[in-house]
This record gives sequence, structure tokens and C-alpha cells, in this order.
Amino acid sequence: MASAFAPKAAMWRSRPCASSSCARLSQASSRSSTMVTGSGSFVTGSCLQLGSRASSLKGTGVVTCTTISSVSGQQRSRSVGGVVSPRAVSDSQTVRDACLDPDASRSVLGIILGGGAGTRLYPLTKKRAKPAVPLGANYRLIDIPVSNCINSNINKIYVLTQFNSASLNRHLSRAYSSNMGGYKNEGFVEVLAAQQSPENPNWFQGTADAVRQYLWLFEEAQVLEYVVLAGDHLYRMDYQQFIQVHRETNADITVAALPMDEARATAFGLMKINDKGRIVEFSEKPKGDALKAMQVDTTVLGLDAERAKQMPYIASMGIYVVSKEAMISLLRDDFPDANDFGSEVIPGATKLGMKVQAYLYDGYWEDIGTIEAFYNANLGITKKPIPDFSFYDRSAPIYTQARFLPPSKMLDADVMDSVIGEGCIIQNCKIYHSVVGLRSWVAEGAVIQDALLMGADYYETDQHRGELLLTGGIPMGIGKNSVVKRAIVDKNARIGSNVKIVNKDDVVEAARESDGYFIKSGIVTIIKDAVIPNGTII
Repeated sequence: MASAFAPKAAMWRSRPCASSSCARLSQASSRSSTMVTGSGSFVTGSCLQLGSRASSLKGTGVVTCTTISSVSGQQRSRSVGGVVSPRAVSDSQTVRDACLDPDASRSVLGIILGGGAGTRLYPLTKKRAKPAVPLGANYRLIDIPVSNCINSNINKIYVLTQFNSASLNRHLSRAYSSNMGGYKNEGFVEVLAAQQSPENPNWFQGTADAVRQYLWLFEEAQVLEYVVLAGDHLYRMDYQQFIQVHRETNADITVAALPMDEARATAFGLMKINDKGRIVEFSEKPKGDALKAMQVDTTVLGLDAERAKQMPYIASMGIYVVSKEAMISLLRDDFPDANDFGSEVIPGATKLGMKVQAYLYDGYWEDIGTIEAFYNANLGITKKPIPDFSFYDRSAPIYTQARFLPPSKMLDADVMDSVIGEGCIIQNCKIYHSVVGLRSWVAEGAVIQDALLMGADYYETDQHRGELLLTGGIPMGIGKNSVVKRAIVDKNARIGSNVKIVNKDDVVEAARESDGYFIKSGIVTIIKDAVIPNGTII
């Protein structure tokens, strides 16, 4: 099994580290040179001194402190005899700490693109921006890139959005409004919404246009690079390694690349590189001979020979490190009318002769752009012994809003292979292979299977629930003896008693918004705040 969450950097050049900044950062982080990881392997410290890059900020180059696991076996942490796999607690097979000079907190600005209207994720995006869609019982999609930034020592973060941004603004302000910086280094997570200006009265026309409209603000930041990220991807990545390769190769732009086999490659924009990892050609979803022509030697980027043979293509992840001067030049002078980074600005920079480098990320990554992808990504966290994506990595946690909810209560319930969020009340029911979101209420006799319940934004008191039942109303949650299979139930939905949400006619696509649900790719999605009457069969 391929290692998850262990990005492999390209073209390391090691030599003894004599930089004082490495020692300063080591003291600041108070890390010892030897430690034990969650997987039980010993980790020892070493340093790499990489090529220097001139800057107006204090610092002479790129200094990298690395810690490498001494245990390399892929099967060392499998679940044995019912014991929880250590890999399920700490996913990082290889632990690598980077020390950038100047460090990322002072020299890098994070820019997270909130995406468009999210029509493919509708109805989950009916009342919220795409990055605000709930994920994994307790989280939201935006928590992934923000947490990756924080774990990568990037604490100056802007989130660009323009659709249904109220819930996103509320979540970000509650989750990240404090503790983002210190006395000398104040951090922030701020939302930048589309706005009219004398220069541009229009909404964001695309990723590049969104950054261009706020370029005047980004230009004021005293940084060397911008890390441009998407708000709807699920993965865990140390951007310091990404930035390190960017600086070490003196690139203008560095593009995160995912190794691909031939079966999946046709669905992605592919890149071709030379023997130094520099991107020389782009091709959008090629097929046939055009696909074969995009094969590359991925050992150049650090993949081993066996994996390189299996994965002879590299696809752009839509994640970039861009030098400040290059970003300003590209958006303001070279391509003032370009709207998109992936299809216009990045290929255009290559044609101009700018140095566009590839950085290989060989781990789990999912673009959550459709209902099916969203459903599969959520249920993927219930896999055993090792989930597709784990929230239990102690070395790189995923942060979210502190809600101060009580523990979940399960009374005479049968729960298997499932993830249960905070503050749930589950009574005498069956839950199999499902994700149950915070504040969920599941009543007696209910069966939840292969389903995602997003939970609720607030509690209903026992008195209120009782009054609703006496007057023929339907309380929030899943009612008595109801069945929910292969479905998504959005927040605050009210599912009555003896309801069956099972897609009994195997419908692939259906839009029944007036009835409170949609069906996409055969998955039933109950709309937020919907009321499904007692005895309904879907």
C-alpha cells in the first residue's frame, strides 16, 4: 500500500548544515533531535542546506532541518488481533521538518480560493459556500487548507469567496479569530469577498481574476512567495517542503503534481517535465496518442522506479507556490485579461520562458467537486484498519471551531465501522458504515447504513421535541423506525417516523427540491432544513 500523507520532494542536495538560523529555529521549536513517532518508529534529526535565494527579507537562503523515520516497512503498522493500527493515530510514515530562512511565517502569504457557485455540489451549496460544506462529522472543507497552512507555519491567510459566504465568514471568525500569531508575528485568517472597485466593477471571473482584483492588497505584504490553494480539496501536506523545492530550484512558479496511472490520467490536466523537473508542456484531459505523449519519468521528482512505472503521468493539483515578483508581473503585465491559473496563466508563463517547476505529492488527495466525490471522501474516513484520510494524525492535526459540546451519548445502540461527531444522542438504533455529524439525534428503531448525517446547528429541548410530537410536528433528526441508506442528510433536516430513504427505484438523477431532496449519481441528498413527513418512501 502506498504511503499516505508523505509528500516526496524533488532533487535534494544535502551537505552539513552550518547555518545559525537552523539552530535558532530548533531552539524556538524546542524539539529534541530524537523522538518516537505515533507509528512507533524512532526519528532522528539532520539538516540540509539548500541553494540561496536573494530577498529583501532577512535571511540568506533556504535552510532545511529534516527528521526521517528509520523504519521504512510499509506493513509495519497493520492492525493485528483487533488492536488499533498506529497508522490510524499518526498517518505520517515519514516525518520531515523544514526550516526555511526566512521562515514561512514571515515570508509566505497563503491565498485560499473559495471556488465558484459549486453547482455540482448542489444542494449542499444551496445556503453555503463550497468551502463551508461540513466534512467528517465535526469539520468543514475550509478547515483542510487552513490547517495545512497553520501546520506549515503559514499564519497569514486570505480566503477569497463570493457565493453564499455568510456561513463561511461565521465559521472562520469563530475558529481562527485568535491564537494565530504572537507578539512579533501576528497572523490572521480573513475572508476577502468580491467587491466593486474603480478599476474593476465585476465579480471574480476565475481563480486568476480573483487574485488580480486583490493584488493591490497582496502586494503590500512583505513576503517572498504566495501559496495559492483550493478550498475544496481533501489532503494533508506540509507546504514548507513545497516552498523549499521552489526556493532550491529558483523557480518562478512551482506546481504541485500528483502521480497518475493511465486509467485516471484522462480525467486530469497533465504536465510534461524535463530531466530537471521543469514543466515544458501542458495538456488538458488528453486521450489516445496525445495521452501517451504526456508520459514522463517521475523518478526525476523522487518516485521510486517501481511506482514510476505504475504512474507514468503527473497531473496538476491546482496548488501553486508563486514568487511575489512573478505573480505581479504575470497578472498585471503579461496576462491582464486571463481569468484562470490552470488553463491560462501557468501554461502562459511556461511559453514566456519563466521557470515553472513541478513538485511531486505522492499521497491521498481528493478534489471534492461533486456529490459522489463528497460522499465517497466522507465514508472513506470509516475504512479500516487505515482510512483514506485520517483526522487522528497528532503531528498535523486538523483544526476547527471549538464548540464546547458534550460527549456523544449512545443508548442500547449497535454502531459498527462509523464515525460519530460531538454532542450526538443515539438511542436503540443501528448505525453501519456511516458518518454521523455533530448534534445528531437518532431515535429508536432507526437504521443508518452507508450514510452521511451532517447533524444540526443547534439543539431542540426535550420539551420542544415533545410538543412537536404531540401536535403532529417532526423534531430535528432521524425519527423512530426510519431507514437511511446510501444517502446524505444535510443539517437541521427533520426526518419523520417510518421514513425510508433508500432510493427504492434506483434513480440515478432527480431534482425534487419542492419535496426536500435531490438524487445525484444514485445518492439521495436531503436538503438543509428539509422536512420529510412520517411514512415517506424515497
